[in-house]
Amino acid sequence: MKNTLYKEFSKIYNKEAENAYFSPGRVNLIGEHIDYNGGLVMPCAITFGTYLLISPNEDNVFRFRSLNFKDKLDIPLQTDHTKTGESWFNYPLGIIEYFLKDGHKLQGMDMLFYGDIPISSGLSSSASIEVVTAFALNDLLDCGYSKLDLVKLSKSVENNFIGVNCGIMDQFAVAFGEKNKALMLNCDTLDYQAVDSNLGDYILAIINTNKPRKLAESKYNERVQECQAALTALQPQLDINNLCDIDTTTFNKYSHLITDKVLIKRAQHVIEENDRVKLAAVALSNNDLTEFGRLMFASHSSLRDLYEVSGQELDAVVEYSKTDLNVAGARMTGAGFGGCAIALVKEDAFESFSQNVIEYYSNKIGYAPSVYSSLIGDGVGELVIRDLRLEIRD
Repeated sequence: MKNTLYKEFSKIYNKEAENAYFSPGRVNLIGEHIDYNGGLVMPCAITFGTYLLISPNEDNVFRFRSLNFKDKLDIPLQTDHTKTGESWFNYPLGIIEYFLKDGHKLQGMDMLFYGDIPISSGLSSSASIEVVTAFALNDLLDCGYSKLDLVKLSKSVENNFIGVNCGIMDQFAVAFGEKNKALMLNCDTLDYQAVDSNLGDYILAIINTNKPRKLAESKYNERVQECQAALTALQPQLDINNLCDIDTTTFNKYSHLITDKVLIKRAQHVIEENDRVKLAAVALSNNDLTEFGRLMFASHSSLRDLYEVSGQELDAVVEYSKTDLNVAGARMTGAGFGGCAIALVKEDAFESFSQNVIEYYSNKIGYAPSVYSSLIGDGVGELVIRDLRLEIRD
């Protein structure tokens, strides 16, 4: 589909697209439910995402079209845009509203979006749309934003225009991703390290449980509150602002300050998971995929038993993965209660893994998951339209 986008743009707008851009989706390799506890996460960009073809118009109108959705929008250039229902075009509309309120003079644009990220899978399709729109406008209109500025404004749009109280990891990963590198990001300071992640004979398998995540938002807010309560209990004797300001050894010494057993479990996961991210960075840097896989399995166990955000669907994927000799490691990724799991799978065994995990999951859960393969890809960037095809600009 991506290689027909240029022709599709011409059909829709009766003119040629002048520029093209791409922003990936992301997975978090390890470091779950850490972002709101001031700790380390390790996301990476994946090799599918959102494509945007764009051309200015003289009508002072923004036109939004997508090959994924039927709903579309034509809206005049003005400064009082508001969210319209739950439609996909709210994400680019929010970006445009931010640019206008920040004092930038815009002109009308004809836009065509296409995404190959599975919808509602937890792979950050919304952040991908936001960042590709912001990057394109910044590039075309020379607005002077840095890449970090674009990350922050995209997060602001998600929080304030869309109304989703997310952290900054998703936008950061799709903007700063690098091929064959994971990003060890400190969510408190936004300092990050690009960690060499040569997967060798392995690829990332992304397994979408296809379970609606109805509990995710309410349970997410509940976990945030529980972590805050655990932090409050530790602060009389520890000078800390976040749970991740201490390591496992320190926590074990002071955990008696937390009298609620559930809160102890929540804090234990957060602090141990933060330590696992540090160990994972060392393992990846040393090309030790066996150790990295062990840490993935350990992360999932902690999310299941201590943080209690998994579920039988995600557990089924990991249960099967432990029996497959071609899998180095697997874990749930994202908020939990559905969404996706990831597995590190030998590339030449991916097809058999895919068939077997689908069969195992279907027999246990009653319906099939969707399985995708990906490498670790680059972050947002401009594409070249060459011979009616889209290619990454060198």
